[in-house]
Amino acid sequence: MNLYKQINPIAYENTYILEKEQSLLVIDPGSDWESIKRQLLILEKPISAILLTHTHYDHILSLERLRETFHRPPVYVAEAEAAWLYQPIDNLSGLPRHDDLEDVICRPAEHFYQYDTPYTIDDFTFQVVPTPGHSIGGVSVIFPSEEVVFSGDALFRETIGRSDLPTGNQDQLLRSIRQQLFTLPNHYRVYPGHGGDTTIGHEKTFNPFF
Repeated sequence: MNLYKQINPIAYENTYILEKEQSLLVIDPGSDWESIKRQLLILEKPISAILLTHTHYDHILSLERLRETFHRPPVYVAEAEAAWLYQPIDNLSGLPRHDDLEDVICRPAEHFYQYDTPYTIDDFTFQVVPTPGHSIGGVSVIFPSEEVVFSGDALFRETIGRSDLPTGNQDQLLRSIRQQLFTLPNHYRVYPGHGGDTTIGHEKTFNPFF
């Protein structure tokens, strides 16, 4: 699996494009639509799905343009945050501190995540685990064959996601990481929603929250 990372200017959010022989997945399409589109056009393969780790505005700013430009690939989201896609206050774009942004209003997702069975979508096989605590519907996406996990805003390199936003809870976040991520093998590489990548073993050893 080839992985392409786009660091978006708003909130330095990471968008990931995953490539296999026949198709692509997009994780968390952020603010730099032109760069995201350029990479997708270079790869020139169909997008099998768009996976959202959660629905804060910085992770969905290019969602509608991505859908409209690339034949409306299905969107997957946690049911607990599904309505946030079209509710600017909940996705935080409608708060007074973000008056410099337009309200982010997206169409509903096509699918809610199921946590009890692996997914196989075209070339890709993965599983989704709930990792709430940064937000109530936060998830992480695990690719066992590739030995990688996309942790959204739960686990970062040597830190964790903030828990002071609506529906955040630090105890829940720490529990999510211990139960869902630290049970993975130490060599699994972690690709977070912000910042650089790391490994499970590195975080067990060096993350000050643990």
